Amino acid sequence: MAKDTLAGTEIHWTRMGQGRREALLLHCSLAHLGAWRGVATQLSSDLSMLMMDLPGHGQSGDWDPERDYQTQAAEAALALLDTEAQETVDLVGHSFGATVALRVAQMVPERVRSLTLIEPVLFAALSNHPQYAGEYDDVDAFMKGAFADAMRAGDHIEAARLFHGVWGGAVSWERLPVILRDDMAARIHLISACAPVTSMDVHGQAAPGALEGLKMSCLLVEGQGTPRIIAAIHDVFEARLPDARRVVIEGAGHMSPISHPERVASEIRRLLERTPAETTV
Repeated sequence: MAKDTLAGTEIHWTRMGQGRREALLLHCSLAHLGAWRGVATQLSSDLSMLMMDLPGHGQSGDWDPERDYQTQAAEAALALLDTEAQETVDLVGHSFGATVALRVAQMVPERVRSLTLIEPVLFAALSNHPQYAGEYDDVDAFMKGAFADAMRAGDHIEAARLFHGVWGGAVSWERLPVILRDDMAARIHLISACAPVTSMDVHGQAAPGALEGLKMSCLLVEGQGTPRIIAAIHDVFEARLPDARRVVIEGAGHMSPISHPERVASEIRRLLERTPAETTV
Protein backbone atom coordinates (compact mmCIF):
# COMPACT_ATOMS: atom_id res chain seq x y z
CA MET A 1 0.00 0.00 0.00
CA ALA A 2 1.10 3.57 -0.63
CA LYS A 3 0.21 7.18 0.00
CA ASP A 4 0.83 9.82 -2.63
CA THR A 5 -0.34 13.37 -3.18
CA LEU A 6 -2.51 13.14 -6.29
CA ALA A 7 -4.17 16.24 -7.75
CA GLY A 8 -3.70 18.02 -4.43
CA THR A 9 -5.07 15.29 -2.16
CA GLU A 10 -3.11 12.72 -0.17
CA ILE A 11 -4.46 9.43 -1.49
CA HIS A 12 -4.04 6.00 0.07
CA TRP A 13 -3.99 3.34 -2.63
CA THR A 14 -2.90 -0.18 -3.37
CA ARG A 15 -2.57 -2.66 -6.21
CA MET A 16 -3.88 -6.21 -6.12
CA GLY A 17 -3.84 -9.04 -8.66
CA GLN A 18 -1.48 -10.33 -11.31
CA GLY A 19 -3.69 -10.16 -14.41
CA ARG A 20 -2.27 -8.83 -17.66
CA ARG A 21 -4.88 -6.09 -17.98
CA GLU A 22 -5.21 -3.15 -15.60
CA ALA A 23 -8.26 -1.94 -13.72
CA LEU A 24 -9.32 0.82 -11.32
CA LEU A 25 -11.93 0.10 -8.63
CA LEU A 26 -13.74 2.95 -6.82
CA HIS A 27 -15.67 2.20 -3.63
CA CYS A 28 -18.97 3.56 -2.29
CA SER A 29 -19.51 6.40 0.18
CA LEU A 30 -18.58 5.73 3.82
CA ALA A 31 -16.40 2.73 2.85
CA HIS A 32 -12.74 2.36 1.87
CA LEU A 33 -10.66 0.41 -0.64
CA GLY A 34 -10.93 -2.73 1.51
CA ALA A 35 -14.56 -3.02 0.40
CA TRP A 36 -13.19 -4.48 -2.85
CA ARG A 37 -11.12 -7.21 -1.21
CA GLY A 38 -13.60 -10.02 -1.93
CA VAL A 39 -14.12 -9.01 -5.56
CA ALA A 40 -10.40 -8.38 -6.10
CA THR A 41 -9.50 -11.78 -4.68
CA GLN A 42 -11.82 -13.42 -7.19
CA LEU A 43 -10.34 -11.43 -10.08
CA SER A 44 -6.68 -11.61 -9.05
CA SER A 45 -5.68 -13.77 -12.03
CA ASP A 46 -7.67 -11.65 -14.48
CA LEU A 47 -6.70 -8.11 -13.52
CA SER A 48 -4.01 -5.96 -11.98
CA MET A 49 -6.27 -3.73 -9.90
CA LEU A 50 -5.63 -0.25 -8.57
CA MET A 51 -7.82 0.61 -5.58
CA MET A 52 -7.87 3.92 -3.72
CA ASP A 53 -9.56 5.42 -0.70
CA LEU A 54 -11.72 8.28 -1.97
CA PRO A 55 -11.04 11.69 -0.37
CA GLY A 56 -12.29 11.76 3.21
CA HIS A 57 -12.38 7.96 3.38
CA GLY A 58 -10.07 5.34 4.81
CA GLN A 59 -6.54 6.70 5.07
CA SER A 60 -6.82 9.34 2.34
CA GLY A 61 -6.76 13.07 3.00
CA ASP A 62 -9.94 14.98 3.76
CA TRP A 63 -12.43 16.48 1.37
CA ASP A 64 -11.65 20.12 0.66
CA PRO A 65 -14.96 21.99 1.19
CA GLU A 66 -13.74 24.65 -1.25
CA ARG A 67 -13.83 22.03 -4.02
CA ASP A 68 -16.64 20.02 -5.55
CA TYR A 69 -16.35 16.63 -3.89
CA GLN A 70 -16.77 14.48 -7.00
CA THR A 71 -14.29 16.61 -8.93
CA GLN A 72 -11.71 16.18 -6.17
CA ALA A 73 -12.24 12.41 -6.27
CA ALA A 74 -12.21 12.17 -10.08
CA GLU A 75 -9.06 14.26 -10.42
CA ALA A 76 -7.29 12.08 -7.86
CA ALA A 77 -8.39 8.96 -9.73
CA LEU A 78 -7.11 10.40 -13.01
CA ALA A 79 -3.80 11.27 -11.39
CA LEU A 80 -3.49 7.71 -10.09
CA LEU A 81 -4.09 6.39 -13.61
CA ASP A 82 -1.52 8.80 -15.00
CA THR A 83 1.16 7.65 -12.58
CA GLU A 84 0.39 3.93 -12.19
CA ALA A 85 -1.57 2.62 -15.21
CA GLN A 86 0.34 1.78 -18.36
CA GLU A 87 -2.61 1.29 -20.67
CA THR A 88 -6.37 1.57 -20.96
CA VAL A 89 -8.18 0.24 -17.88
CA ASP A 90 -11.27 -1.68 -16.95
CA LEU A 91 -13.05 0.83 -14.72
CA VAL A 92 -15.35 -0.34 -11.90
CA GLY A 93 -17.34 1.82 -9.47
CA HIS A 94 -19.94 1.20 -6.78
CA SER A 95 -22.68 3.61 -5.67
CA PHE A 96 -21.17 7.12 -5.45
CA GLY A 97 -17.92 5.58 -6.61
CA ALA A 98 -19.81 4.57 -9.73
CA THR A 99 -20.67 8.21 -10.40
CA VAL A 100 -16.95 8.98 -10.09
CA ALA A 101 -16.14 6.12 -12.47
CA LEU A 102 -18.71 7.46 -14.92
CA ARG A 103 -17.16 10.93 -14.63
CA VAL A 104 -13.69 9.55 -15.36
CA ALA A 105 -15.04 7.66 -18.38
CA GLN A 106 -16.71 10.83 -19.64
CA MET A 107 -13.56 12.92 -19.11
CA VAL A 108 -11.06 10.49 -20.68
CA PRO A 109 -12.95 7.82 -22.65
CA GLU A 110 -9.75 6.92 -24.47
CA ARG A 111 -8.34 5.60 -21.16
CA VAL A 112 -11.28 3.28 -20.42
CA ARG A 113 -11.58 -0.15 -22.04
CA SER A 114 -14.75 -1.20 -20.19
CA LEU A 115 -17.00 0.38 -17.57
CA THR A 116 -18.79 -1.46 -14.75
CA LEU A 117 -21.33 0.60 -12.81
CA ILE A 118 -22.66 -1.07 -9.68
CA GLU A 119 -25.77 0.86 -8.62
CA PRO A 120 -24.70 4.42 -9.57
CA VAL A 121 -26.63 6.84 -7.36
CA LEU A 122 -27.15 9.47 -10.05
CA PHE A 123 -30.73 10.16 -9.00
CA ALA A 124 -30.88 13.25 -11.18
CA ALA A 125 -30.85 11.01 -14.27
CA LEU A 126 -34.57 10.51 -13.57
CA SER A 127 -35.46 14.21 -13.53
CA ASN A 128 -36.96 14.19 -17.04
CA HIS A 129 -38.80 10.89 -16.63
CA PRO A 130 -42.25 11.41 -15.04
CA GLN A 131 -42.77 7.65 -14.75
CA TYR A 132 -40.05 7.58 -12.11
CA ALA A 133 -41.23 10.61 -10.16
CA GLY A 134 -42.29 8.51 -7.18
CA GLU A 135 -38.88 6.92 -6.75
CA TYR A 136 -37.10 10.27 -7.09
CA ASP A 137 -39.49 11.94 -4.62
CA ASP A 138 -38.86 9.20 -2.05
CA VAL A 139 -35.10 9.81 -2.11
CA ASP A 140 -35.56 13.58 -2.16
CA ALA A 141 -37.88 13.39 0.84
CA PHE A 142 -35.34 11.30 2.75
CA MET A 143 -32.47 13.69 2.06
CA LYS A 144 -34.55 16.76 2.94
CA GLY A 145 -36.44 15.17 5.82
CA ALA A 146 -35.24 13.14 8.80
CA PHE A 147 -31.69 12.85 7.47
CA ALA A 148 -31.39 16.62 7.00
CA ASP A 149 -32.94 17.21 10.42
CA ALA A 150 -30.33 15.00 12.06
CA MET A 151 -27.50 16.72 10.19
CA ARG A 152 -28.75 20.19 11.16
CA ALA A 153 -28.98 19.06 14.79
CA GLY A 154 -25.41 17.79 14.65
CA ASP A 155 -26.61 14.26 15.44
CA HIS A 156 -24.30 12.45 13.05
CA ILE A 157 -24.90 9.07 14.67
CA GLU A 158 -28.62 9.36 13.92
CA ALA A 159 -27.94 10.59 10.39
CA ALA A 160 -25.63 7.63 9.79
CA ARG A 161 -28.21 5.24 11.24
CA LEU A 162 -30.90 6.59 8.92
CA PHE A 163 -28.61 6.42 5.89
CA HIS A 164 -27.55 2.88 6.69
CA GLY A 165 -31.18 1.86 7.05
CA VAL A 166 -31.78 2.69 3.38
CA TRP A 167 -28.45 1.83 1.76
CA GLY A 168 -26.56 -0.41 4.17
CA GLY A 169 -27.88 -3.81 3.12
CA ALA A 170 -29.00 -6.73 5.25
CA VAL A 171 -26.95 -6.03 8.40
CA SER A 172 -28.92 -3.87 10.81
CA TRP A 173 -27.40 -0.77 12.38
CA GLU A 174 -27.59 -2.35 15.83
CA ARG A 175 -25.52 -5.35 14.68
CA LEU A 176 -22.69 -3.23 13.29
CA PRO A 177 -19.58 -2.92 15.49
CA VAL A 178 -19.52 0.35 17.42
CA ILE A 179 -16.22 1.31 15.81
CA LEU A 180 -17.82 1.00 12.36
CA ARG A 181 -20.87 3.02 13.40
CA ASP A 182 -18.63 5.76 14.77
CA ASP A 183 -16.55 5.77 11.58
CA MET A 184 -19.67 6.14 9.42
CA ALA A 185 -20.91 8.97 11.62
CA ALA A 186 -17.56 10.75 11.34
CA ARG A 187 -17.86 10.71 7.54
CA ILE A 188 -21.61 11.19 7.12
CA HIS A 189 -21.11 14.83 6.08
CA LEU A 190 -19.69 13.48 2.82
CA ILE A 191 -23.19 12.28 1.85
CA SER A 192 -24.29 15.90 1.82
CA ALA A 193 -21.17 16.78 -0.16
CA CYS A 194 -22.27 14.27 -2.81
CA ALA A 195 -25.75 15.79 -3.22
CA PRO A 196 -24.88 18.34 -5.96
CA VAL A 197 -23.95 15.36 -8.14
CA THR A 198 -26.53 12.80 -7.07
CA SER A 199 -29.56 15.07 -6.90
CA MET A 200 -28.69 17.96 -9.24
CA ASP A 201 -26.23 16.47 -11.77
CA VAL A 202 -24.07 19.58 -11.62
CA HIS A 203 -21.60 18.11 -14.12
CA GLY A 204 -24.20 17.07 -16.67
CA GLN A 205 -23.39 13.38 -16.49
CA ALA A 206 -26.91 12.51 -17.58
CA ALA A 207 -27.38 15.49 -19.92
CA PRO A 208 -28.45 14.79 -23.52
CA GLY A 209 -25.62 13.01 -25.29
CA ALA A 210 -23.50 12.49 -22.16
CA LEU A 211 -24.31 8.79 -21.86
CA GLU A 212 -24.83 8.18 -25.55
CA GLY A 213 -21.26 9.28 -26.24
CA LEU A 214 -19.70 6.43 -24.24
CA LYS A 215 -18.77 3.75 -26.75
CA MET A 216 -16.98 1.30 -24.44
CA SER A 217 -18.73 -1.87 -23.26
CA CYS A 218 -20.66 -1.21 -20.05
CA LEU A 219 -22.02 -3.46 -17.33
CA LEU A 220 -24.84 -2.38 -14.99
CA VAL A 221 -25.06 -4.39 -11.76
CA GLU A 222 -27.87 -4.16 -9.22
CA GLY A 223 -28.96 -6.17 -6.20
CA GLN A 224 -32.33 -7.87 -6.24
CA GLY A 225 -33.34 -6.18 -2.98
CA THR A 226 -31.85 -2.73 -3.55
CA PRO A 227 -33.97 0.47 -3.31
CA ARG A 228 -36.35 0.75 -6.28
CA ILE A 229 -34.74 3.93 -7.55
CA ILE A 230 -31.66 1.97 -8.64
CA ALA A 231 -33.68 -0.10 -11.11
CA ALA A 232 -35.14 3.13 -12.48
CA ILE A 233 -31.66 4.63 -12.94
CA HIS A 234 -30.56 1.47 -14.70
CA ASP A 235 -33.62 1.64 -16.96
CA VAL A 236 -32.42 5.05 -18.13
CA PHE A 237 -28.77 4.04 -18.43
CA GLU A 238 -29.56 0.82 -20.28
CA ALA A 239 -31.66 2.72 -22.81
CA ARG A 240 -29.04 5.40 -23.41
CA LEU A 241 -25.65 3.70 -23.24
CA PRO A 242 -24.72 2.34 -26.69
CA ASP A 243 -23.27 -0.96 -25.43
CA ALA A 244 -24.72 -1.94 -22.06
CA ARG A 245 -25.54 -5.24 -20.39
CA ARG A 246 -27.56 -5.36 -17.18
CA VAL A 247 -27.55 -8.02 -14.47
CA VAL A 248 -29.38 -8.49 -11.18
CA ILE A 249 -27.62 -10.21 -8.28
CA GLU A 250 -30.15 -12.52 -6.64
CA GLY A 251 -30.42 -12.12 -2.89
CA ALA A 252 -28.24 -9.00 -2.80
CA GLY A 253 -28.99 -5.46 -1.73
CA HIS A 254 -27.06 -2.27 -2.41
CA MET A 255 -23.81 -3.65 -0.99
CA SER A 256 -23.36 -6.55 -3.41
CA PRO A 257 -19.56 -6.12 -3.81
CA ILE A 258 -19.25 -6.94 -0.10
CA SER A 259 -22.13 -9.38 0.36
CA HIS A 260 -21.86 -11.25 -2.98
CA PRO A 261 -18.28 -10.75 -4.24
CA GLU A 262 -18.15 -14.03 -6.16
CA ARG A 263 -21.22 -13.21 -8.23
CA VAL A 264 -20.13 -9.61 -8.86
CA ALA A 265 -16.67 -10.80 -9.91
CA SER A 266 -18.21 -13.43 -12.20
CA GLU A 267 -20.22 -10.77 -14.03
CA ILE A 268 -17.16 -8.53 -14.38
CA ARG A 269 -15.23 -11.48 -15.77
CA ARG A 270 -17.94 -12.03 -18.38
CA LEU A 271 -17.52 -8.39 -19.40
CA LEU A 272 -13.77 -8.86 -19.70
CA GLU A 273 -14.28 -11.88 -21.92
CA ARG A 274 -16.25 -9.84 -24.43
CA THR A 275 -13.86 -6.88 -24.21
CA PRO A 276 -10.47 -8.05 -25.54
CA ALA A 277 -7.41 -6.58 -23.90
CA GLU A 278 -6.29 -5.17 -27.24
CA THR A 279 -9.50 -3.15 -27.60
CA THR A 280 -9.22 0.64 -27.30
CA VAL A 281 -12.00 3.20 -27.52
